[in-house]
Amino acid sequence: MSIESPSASFVRAVPSRRLALKTLASLTTLGGLGALGLAGCSRGDDKGAAAGGPAMVKQAGDKVAFKYPDNPSFDLIYLADQLGYFEGTNTRPQYVGKIAAPQIIPLVGTGEIDFGSRMVPLVISAIASGADLKVVAAGGKTLQEAPHMKYFVRKDSGIRTPKDLEGKTIGFNSFGACAEFVTKKYLRQHDVDVNKINFVVIPDEQAEQTLVTRNTDLAIIHAPFSGRAENADQLVRLWSDFDLDGGLGGMAPYSAHGKFIREHPEAVRDVVTALAKAGNWVNDNPEEARKLVAKRINMDLKNVDRFAYVDDLVITEPPIQYYVDILQSEGKIPAGKVAVKEVYTNEFNPYAKT
Repeated sequence: MSIESPSASFVRAVPSRRLALKTLASLTTLGGLGALGLAGCSRGDDKGAAAGGPAMVKQAGDKVAFKYPDNPSFDLIYLADQLGYFEGTNTRPQYVGKIAAPQIIPLVGTGEIDFGSRMVPLVISAIASGADLKVVAAGGKTLQEAPHMKYFVRKDSGIRTPKDLEGKTIGFNSFGACAEFVTKKYLRQHDVDVNKINFVVIPDEQAEQTLVTRNTDLAIIHAPFSGRAENADQLVRLWSDFDLDGGLGGMAPYSAHGKFIREHPEAVRDVVTALAKAGNWVNDNPEEARKLVAKRINMDLKNVDRFAYVDDLVITEPPIQYYVDILQSEGKIPAGKVAVKEVYTNEFNPYAKT
């Protein structure tokens, strides 16, 4: 499905968006799930200003600011900004403060933020619900040596097989994303009754400690924070998502709000190009990337797990079809509700072949 041509008219966001984002950034719990708000470094310059209305182009050469979360994470927007890949363009990130992970795609879908990076099933579900957004760049990929997420238990837990998890509590960073669906699919393949497992939401940066203190029995933790659990004496890694599905479910793409895409196609091209350059740089310089991220999130370098990214961030269909099939089998979306080609576009990626 192709992106519509840019509209001739622009609509300014109402002032309540600014208040809404400030309120959201201050949240410490989500929807009764016990999910704590993300914590991390904030920017001290004007990029850290709260979100205003949508970016406007008044005349040629005006800067386009796209609203983006300022979260403690391994993220290509921050790296592209730090590496100077937005220089020479008219597009710049406008960091709007910390946003809890489960809220990122809903806010992209309503235009409260312009871009966000979360897993494919969240995007598919949002589109099925009528949200106006689209995947514009592939993101992280799972390698055996660089998994998207890892599964940890306490060494004294007695948990060693999927069946051992019945009656236990699993902590992951949000419902509706990779950690839920990849895990449930794998457990069902091993005859586990997932209805006998208690799933709770724990932010990645707190999951290791929650497991150590016996509030959960298994923690699913994403990089970079999975490295800290890897080095914890009390814990042992059972699996990675590479073990579960060969990495098919590990693509963590970048999505954009549909109105921003239609009104600012050149800005979208600038962002996707910068992301692709940053992803390729990380693949070529994994240790340097770890150092930059360690500094950003204020974590000891030895505890920062590495990332790997899809080459040139060109989107392919199998990872999307994988989650369409899962969402249909789980009864989350009706069969045929969302076609794969409705979910993504490579139109703005200069490295994608026509």
